[in-house]
Amino acid sequence: MAESSFDIVSKLDRQEVDNAVNQAVKEVGQRYDFRNIGAGLTLRGDEIVLTANSEERVLAVLDVLQSKLIRRGISLKALDIGEPKQSGKEVRLAAALKEGISSEDAKRIAKIIRDEGPKGVKAQIQGEELRVSSKKRDDLQEVIALLKGKDLEVALQFVNYR
Repeated sequence: MAESSFDIVSKLDRQEVDNAVNQAVKEVGQRYDFRNIGAGLTLRGDEIVLTANSEERVLAVLDVLQSKLIRRGISLKALDIGEPKQSGKEVRLAAALKEGISSEDAKRIAKIIRDEGPKGVKAQIQGEELRVSSKKRDDLQEVIALLKGKDLEVALQFVNYR
C-alpha cells in the first residue's frame, strides 16, 4: 500500500494582501475621524508602513488594516507588528509580512506531530515546509485537526494532500 502525504506550508496570497491594503487606504481616506491627521498606509515589498500624527491614531489605522486582512482570509499571524515610533511630527508603525516556516517552528511542529499525533506518522522538514506522510489517510486527517487546534505563531496551510 502506498503512503499518503501532505505538505504544511506558510504562504501569503500577495494579491489578497494588496487588495486588503488598497481597501484600508480607501477607508482611511474616507473616514471622518482620519481627516487632517496625515493617516495613511503603504505596502513596500514585504512591509506595510502605517503613519498618523499620534500613537492612538496609528493603532486605529492598524485596526482598519487588520479588519480588511481578516475579511480577505489572511491570518493576522502573517503580520509581524513592530512598535510605533515617533518620527518628527508623525508616528510610524511597520508591520512586516511573514512567509515560510522557520527551522525552529518546523522543529516545534514536527515534535508536536511526533509526540501527540497518531503512531506511524512521519514529518520531514524540507526547507520552509514540512512533508507529513502515513500509510493511513485517517491519521493524516487527525494530524491536520491536531495542528489546527494548536495555537502556533505561524499561519499554516495544508497542501498537496494525496
